[in-house]
Order: sequence, then structure tokens, then C-alpha cells
Amino acid sequence: MFFGDEPPLFLAEIAIRTIIIYVYTLLLIRWIGSRSIGQLSMVEFLLVIALGSAVGDAMFYPDVPLVHCMVVITMVVLLDKFLSLLVSRSAILEDAIEGKSIEVVRDGLICWKELERMNIGHDELFEQLRLNKIERLGEVRGAYFETNGLLSVFRAEAEIKPESLSIMPPWDVSKPRQFEAGSTPDGDRQFACIRCATVVDPVEGKALSACPRCGGETWHRAAPPPGATQEQEPGKTARSGKPKKGVARRSQTE
Repeated sequence: MFFGDEPPLFLAEIAIRTIIIYVYTLLLIRWIGSRSIGQLSMVEFLLVIALGSAVGDAMFYPDVPLVHCMVVITMVVLLDKFLSLLVSRSAILEDAIEGKSIEVVRDGLICWKELERMNIGHDELFEQLRLNKIERLGEVRGAYFETNGLLSVFRAEAEIKPESLSIMPPWDVSKPRQFEAGSTPDGDRQFACIRCATVVDPVEGKALSACPRCGGETWHRAAPPPGATQEQEPGKTARSGKPKKGVARRSQTE
């Protein structure tokens, strides 16, 4: 079972077949100028699958002639070259084969319709943003899912909104308090829709409504930038709320 029914010399033949096919395939890949694995285009990804299927059989099946395998590999590479040529000369064909870059964040707001069309969850988007050192949506001027599957992020020179949807820490690590539409929150903090990151100002004593942009009904408290403090009433400190000494003295002498 371990060695099979083939004669022992077939092991040496497998080694020789592997070396020949490996070197031949390597030369063809060098010729087409393949990029790194993380940056494969759709055509190159198809090439990898086709080559893997064609190369494997010839390495250890004795009834597969090497010449036949080389013809298959050569045809696959030539087809790849031909498709690459067509893609470079036709924008329509390029969009059909390679796809298009998709905008998923604009000016701190999530393009939620595009996410749903691409079947991409918010968790995946937020993970990619955190990998780009983004903590709040207000830091993002634009974000695009590229055709190679990577996310390009462009930071705003200054935060677009004073408060925005926070994605740090990850919600599955520390889930923020949620407020559903119809609930009446306390405090004067702004609220961010978790579906599209729209920020709204609460009306004191009035219940939250659905998001005016996407219709979402779940809200988080919007997070301010690091170091930002809420405005204090004149003459009060942030800790105790008692009048400052200097203010008290002036009021007594007036």
C-alpha cells in the first residue's frame, strides 16, 4: 500500500519528471512575469489553478507522457498571454475579467449598498480598516476594495466629524452599548448608525428614530477623537462641577 504496485525504479522516474516539469513551468512563469501571490489578478489566479492541475498529473502518473503535459502547460500560458493582451487593450473586457475597484467609505460614511452588493460584512470592512490603523470612521476620507481584494484607505487631513462611529476595540472583544430606534437615550452625546455610520444629534426627551440615510435602527454612541473633551459650563471644572476659586472671588468683590 505504501509503495504501490509500480517497480522501485518508478520512484526515480517520478523524481526526474518532477524536476523537468518544475523547471519548465518555472521558466514559463518567469516569462509571463507573474506578480506575488497576494497581488494576483483574476487571469493570473486562473493560470495558477490551470497549471497546478496540468503539472501534478505528469509528475507521478506513468501513463501521462511529458510531452503531452508540456503542450498543455504551454497552451495555458499562451492563453494567459492572449487574455492579458486583450485586457490591456479593452477597458470593457478588463472590467468584465478583472472587475472594478469599489468605494466602501466616503467622507466617514459607509457605502452600505456597495457592501451588500459585494456580500462583504461590516466586520470584514472594520478589520481591514483597523489593519490600516483606523479607529473611527471620521478619520477616513475614502476607502476602496481593489480588484486584488485589498483595501486602500485614504485618511482625512483632519477628522471629518467631531464624533463618529468607533471600531476600536473590535466589537466582538468589547461590544459598545446599543440603542434601538424608539428608545430614549440620556445625555447629549451624538449617535452613529452602525450600518452606515451616519451621525445624528439627539433631541432631549425624544426617542431615536431610524437612520435617515439607510433606515438602520441600531445606534452606538459616537466617539470623539482622542484627547477631545466635552464643553464645560463656564466656571465649572470637569471633575466636580464646582465654581472655580478665581470666579468666586471676582463675584464677591463685584
